[in-house]
Amino acid sequence: MANLVYKRVSTDQQSTARQDLVLDEAGIEDPVVFEEDSGTSSRLHPLQRPKFRELLTYARPGDTVHISEMFRLVRGTGHILDVLDVLHRDRLALRIHDGAFSAMDLTARHLRTGELLSTVKFMVQTLAAAGELQRDLQRELTYDGLRAAEAKGAKGGRRPAVPTTKTDDVRTAYLEGRSIAALARDHGVSRGAIRTAVADLLPDHTASEEDAPAPELPVTLDMPGKVADYLRTTELEPTERAALDQGATVRRGQGYTLRVTAAPAVHRQLLARCEPLDGGLGLPAVPAQRKARREYENRVNALGAHNRN
Repeated sequence: MANLVYKRVSTDQQSTARQDLVLDEAGIEDPVVFEEDSGTSSRLHPLQRPKFRELLTYARPGDTVHISEMFRLVRGTGHILDVLDVLHRDRLALRIHDGAFSAMDLTARHLRTGELLSTVKFMVQTLAAAGELQRDLQRELTYDGLRAAEAKGAKGGRRPAVPTTKTDDVRTAYLEGRSIAALARDHGVSRGAIRTAVADLLPDHTASEEDAPAPELPVTLDMPGKVADYLRTTELEPTERAALDQGATVRRGQGYTLRVTAAPAVHRQLLARCEPLDGGLGLPAVPAQRKARREYENRVNALGAHNRN
């Protein structure tokens, strides 16, 4: 049985020195180490991180995954249950060597039902609630900060992904035949940022607003919490991010849904963003995430059926 060690730091300025100390003191025999590149964001779902995916591919039933502390693997715990489901499916143990969870086996299941032990579930739910509280407080502080800045005459919102000094170069290159994908690679930004910079040059752009179709009215849909958790870690366009940030959290038993109000086109874009939850792009499919995406997909598709009628 192999001992698989996972390490990660969130910024280039951090080191794994503390993790190394904790893991060395644990006396792990013949460790096989998987260390993410420096600066791998904690917002990225663990099942999408390159080294953790490599670890899962390497692992065999009966192996043990070792981490120095819980937050090296998951953020806030919105992803804990997803990771535990995968570890249970692959019959892997999880050993945390420092912090509040160091004395617990979070992969422990009831012998007859196969469900998480009640004590484990309680701790996971408590940590998840703390993470949700932290996000809500951060959102409130951000809103208050924006209002204070606006009162002083500052303009809120994101800065353009393509710097103003580079916009003319991007537009010139586009007119010369350079593709949007190539320009995105050249400038290290998303394709959406390039499209924004050359919006009036795109083939489907029209200068006449009189001929433009009437804008779609916003609709409210309930987005499963697992879909919302994934989208919060994904690069989104400003309109998509705003719809997500302004959503209202509605508790549903042990989980939650996010009540999102946006134009149907934005809902369709958000649905497309979470396509990897179905197991695409080489990512392992988590049954709970796949089910959540299908629920959201059915609700979005119902919008199209309603419009056709």
